[in-house]
Formats: sequence, structure tokens, C-alpha cells
Amino acid sequence: METAKLTAQHRDAIGKGAARLIRREGRIPGILYGSGIENIKLSIDTSELEKMFNSPQYSRGLINLQIKGDKPYNKTVMVKELQTDPVKDHFLHLDLIEIRMDQKISTMVYINAVGDPKGVEDGGILQIIRRELEVYCLPANIPEQIDIDVSGMEIGDSIHVSEIHVEGDVEIPYDIDFTVVTLVSPKMEAEEEPGEEEEGEPGEEGEGEGESESESE
Repeated sequence: METAKLTAQHRDAIGKGAARLIRREGRIPGILYGSGIENIKLSIDTSELEKMFNSPQYSRGLINLQIKGDKPYNKTVMVKELQTDPVKDHFLHLDLIEIRMDQKISTMVYINAVGDPKGVEDGGILQIIRRELEVYCLPANIPEQIDIDVSGMEIGDSIHVSEIHVEGDVEIPYDIDFTVVTLVSPKMEAEEEPGEEEEGEPGEEGEGEGESESESE
């Protein structure tokens, strides 16, 4: 299985001033977390990070991290948190977490609707309620996407998480059997849109605030 590649360098300096200096050099500060190891402070080239996110190999979220320094070594990691400037949309700080290939992990995987629903011919509109689903499996078994066959759906039909099955030793954990995909009439969609916008506005406040090690601008 291919994984995305990323290189980083050890760093000693911490704090806001040091972080600003790192960013002026075209890099961002980061931290590698992992069980059984001491947290490692890193600096990462911003352009290389952007290239990694655009790489097809990043679709599974696994990263082969090469840490340069007096004692260079490689680790398999995943992104724990990427902080960006909410105004300028620049990368600010990257948190990575080390993973073991023999231990199951939880991660999010994109939903892919497959087929043309029958109900669309009658004016129905397909709504994907959940764009991602959580999966629990070994890192090597993380699916690139979860395909959901929607070709047989009529207006009023829904697909719930309990009805979705993924090949291999991959579990989709859930406590409530929530709706993932539904096919609604145009009238139902028009009635739902105003309420969805009102509920979404409060959640937008405060996004992007806070940063590890107090290294924000």
C-alpha cells in the first residue's frame, strides 16, 4: 500500500516569536505525538505540505514521515490537527500522531454515491447527509472511500448507517442508526434549507482559534 511522503526537521525553539520566524522561512511548526515516545517538535516546509495534500497517495491519510537531523528516521503517522489562519487561509501549525500498523485505529473516510437514483427521474433530489463516516480498522485496511449504491432509491427513501457494509475487516461504529443518504422531493428540500442555514451559523464562530504551544500569530 502506498502512503504519502513528508519530510520534517527537528526544532528546538518554541513560542510565538520562534513560530513567526519559522513561517517567514516558508515553513510551519509542528509536533509529533505518539505512544511510548516523547513528543517531537518539528518544522515542515509549507510547499511540501501542500504537495502532500494534493497527492493521490494521501487519500488514505497515511504519511511516511522522514525526520531529518543528527539521527534521521522514518515513522508512519497521520494528521491529528492542521491549524490554519481563518482570514488568510495559511497553514499555522501541524500536529501529527504516530501509528502502528498492527493496531486498529479510527479515522474518517469520504462517502461516494454510486448510480443514478430512480427517484431523480420523478424530480427527486439526492441529499448526502453525511459526507464522511468513521471507520475502525488496521491502517493498511483503511478504504479510500465508502461506495453507497443509490440507484434503487425512490423519493422518500433513505439509507442508514446500519445498511452500509464495507469489505474486509473494517467496522463502522455507531450508537444511533443515523441517516447517511436520502432522496427528497423538491418541496421538502425548499422547506429544509432555511432551517439548515440558521443552525449552521453559530458553529462557524470561533473556528480556527487556539494553537498548540501558543505558537499562533
